[in-house]
Amino acid sequence: MTNAQWLGEHHVENYALYSLGHYPGVVPGEGSVMGEVYRIDASTLSELDALRTKGGEYKRQLIQTPYGSAWMYVYQRPVDGLTLIESGDWLDKDQY
Repeated sequence: MTNAQWLGEHHVENYALYSLGHYPGVVPGEGSVMGEVYRIDASTLSELDALRTKGGEYKRQLIQTPYGSAWMYVYQRPVDGLTLIESGDWLDKDQY
């Protein structure tokens, strides 16, 4: 993300955040999820797609933020048995 410009934080409503171990997964659900919004170029988006959408683990979805439209990666696999992060904040390590 060296070519990324940080724009700010944004809470996305009607989603839930789960711990997948070393990284998070966002799925439609009750609550809100804290995210960071960045401006990136097409090359960086392509690299992120290669990492996130490979194997169908995530799907990129367009959302609205105070900074304009943004892409969010939504987890596509079942979350049964995974730890829900109730705060919706991946950086809140007390939650999991």
